[in-house]
Amino acid sequence: MRTQPGYDALAEQYELTFPDPFQTPLERHAVAAFTDMVLQHHSEGTVVDIGCGTGHVTADLAHRGLEVVGIDPSEAMLGIALKSHPEVAFRRGEANLNDTVELTDQLAPLRGVLARFSLIHVDPHRIGGVLASWAQRMPTGGVVLLAFQSTDDEGRPVAPFDHAVAPAWRWHPDEMSAQLARAGFDEAWRTISRTDPLHRFPECHLAAVRRP
Repeated sequence: MRTQPGYDALAEQYELTFPDPFQTPLERHAVAAFTDMVLQHHSEGTVVDIGCGTGHVTADLAHRGLEVVGIDPSEAMLGIALKSHPEVAFRRGEANLNDTVELTDQLAPLRGVLARFSLIHVDPHRIGGVLASWAQRMPTGGVVLLAFQSTDDEGRPVAPFDHAVAPAWRWHPDEMSAQLARAGFDEAWRTISRTDPLHRFPECHLAAVRRP
């Protein structure tokens, strides 16, 4: 099995490959819809961009009027984010907010969580704990938006795939929705885009709201 280099090793190459916040209009519109949902909630709190990478989407959220913090485990990716967007807050942290309590307790209550193509790198057995750590800090009406490579195979709802950087898994949208439901979130909407010359797999954007 080949060794995967990780995001620290490929941070500069990643920035050159993905210099813009969004690759498609659908991605842009999905994040805009997430922002509108958060703003309509009229609550105080912070939005956290989990797995923010080089920070371009975090900055987009800030420019849309959200109080936002980008969180990523990669020091190299965060270094690029801080240099590119010095006006935005970035911190080192993990997807499971219970693993970074000294940071995330400062962010509570969470008004929203965005996780674009970052939970794909979380071992499926740990996804429930990750989502629960968000729910613990989020009041009723808080909004989550996930984006992930998806699968249509209902008989195999979670499938590993050969990601270039780190171990990764694709999810059937129904299974991810069920994971959110068990953590205390109700699905609000989803989109699924099909493969094209730039995308090997279908991709899903799935929004959910924290239930009472």
